Amino acid sequence: MDTAESQSPVLPDLFATCLEALNAAQHLMIEVRKGVSEMVIHGGRLDGALVDEHQFGVHGYAWLATYIAGLQQMLVWAERLEEAGQLSEMESLLVQATYGEYLSQIVGGIAMSQVEVVRPRDMGVSEEAVQAFCTPGVMTLINNGNTNAVRMAIARHMGNGHFGNLGLDEDLTMIQDQFRRWSEEKVVPFAHGWHERDELIPIEIIDEMAELGVFGLTVPEEYGGLGMGKTAMCVVTEELSRAYIGVGSLGTRSEIAAELIRLGGTDDQKEHYLPKLASGEILPTAVFTEPNTGSDLGSLRTRAVKEGDTYKVIGNKTWITHAARTDMMTLLVRTSTDDKGYRGLSMFLAEKPRGTVEEPFPAENMTGGEIEVLGYRGMKEYEIAFDGFEVPAKNLLGRDEGNGFKQLMATFESARIQTAARAVGVAQCAMELGLKYAQERVQFGRPIFEFPRVAGKLAWMAVETMVARQLSYDSAREKDSDRRCDIEAGMAKLLAARVAWSNADNALQIHGGNGYALEYPISRVLCDARILNIFEGAAEIQSQVIARGLLSARN
Repeated sequence: MDTAESQSPVLPDLFATCLEALNAAQHLMIEVRKGVSEMVIHGGRLDGALVDEHQFGVHGYAWLATYIAGLQQMLVWAERLEEAGQLSEMESLLVQATYGEYLSQIVGGIAMSQVEVVRPRDMGVSEEAVQAFCTPGVMTLINNGNTNAVRMAIARHMGNGHFGNLGLDEDLTMIQDQFRRWSEEKVVPFAHGWHERDELIPIEIIDEMAELGVFGLTVPEEYGGLGMGKTAMCVVTEELSRAYIGVGSLGTRSEIAAELIRLGGTDDQKEHYLPKLASGEILPTAVFTEPNTGSDLGSLRTRAVKEGDTYKVIGNKTWITHAARTDMMTLLVRTSTDDKGYRGLSMFLAEKPRGTVEEPFPAENMTGGEIEVLGYRGMKEYEIAFDGFEVPAKNLLGRDEGNGFKQLMATFESARIQTAARAVGVAQCAMELGLKYAQERVQFGRPIFEFPRVAGKLAWMAVETMVARQLSYDSAREKDSDRRCDIEAGMAKLLAARVAWSNADNALQIHGGNGYALEYPISRVLCDARILNIFEGAAEIQSQVIARGLLSARN
């Protein structure tokens, strides 16, 4: 950290150089699409068997596209700040480091996981195409974009409490400040204790969140909500998750339930349930997954048999978050055994009595037990067995059988945007914990923050956290504009989940042995971060969805 501060390491003509590099990267992506298409397109159509056979290259295409989307959104963000007169050296450095590192990885290899590095040749790209990608602007950024001097300059700004201007408007900044203050007072001092004792988040916290409008944030005003967009949802979710992922995730189930009802419910279902969801009077839980099915929802076996005005549910569900202390299940089951796969599925708004710690599932013909987990504990995970559990026929979503999967798919964009925001919040939390410890921990006569490899880790955390954040905001803006954004939301979730884990892992490394001690919050954050690469679509599933979407899209 003793590098001279007199000369800024920001490259001259940074924006022009980045734009040239972005154009080269986008051209390379065209070559990658051609290469991957040759592997998996047969007879003019995407061949599922070939996609599986060439999964490594196909998923690499998804990661490459995500990197290039990150490059684009970082440049858009910086240009917007410059137009507003708000661009400082820190934001320029974040952009420069992103381009320097991501361009290097595009050529040398993108880490899809700790043990899987995908390179251009794996995606059917010729050496000539890679050479054409290495334009003067690309090489300038590869060689000078993410140098030690750049990382140390970023770290100096971080040491002064500056992580980069988020680019929010005045209203969103006020919302962020409000939830930051509330979280610092009501959540941060207590979150680690909730985790250590493996207890539910206090109901008083949930009540206060309801008063703040968390559960009705995106519910239309006509149904008692605040009628705000997904961008506001990202800001709120990030701040709550920065304090504790459990609190940040409390709104997820309400978001999913409200979206299901708003898009697929009848008028009377909307009028009855949306105001109660928005106010927090009803706490919902999502009941989709079954043992041995995971993301393969088409294989669901839990069934609902209609008898008069009632459906009787029989089967087993698992990984149900916040199942005991909720009042309604959005329950995906099979109503037709004749229709195989997705076509026989239906969604129910299944009410149930709220459970307690002593008796989590007091409903008739319904039993359940807790699944003990490493992290993400504040709502607890459960498995549930139904043995004739009754749901009124009027609670069939939309009152039309066979639409359950389609109705659920309509919510995936919002769910993945919110999960990306949760991951950004966790990433921010890990980075701040690592920075605080590095500034306070003295070794060999000075704070360890002064050692370049410690400062460099923190600097890269700031870079990638901002990339993930800007991808999340972009997908939210697309959703707010009523444009399809399944690919954008998937990319945001894919990258943000990796960044959350990377930040937590590196922040724990900065803590050294103390990070492995349960008393330090970073140990909790590491456990919490790990789930983000799994739920709402594991990283492998997410890569598959993104790649198939890109390959299926018209040129």
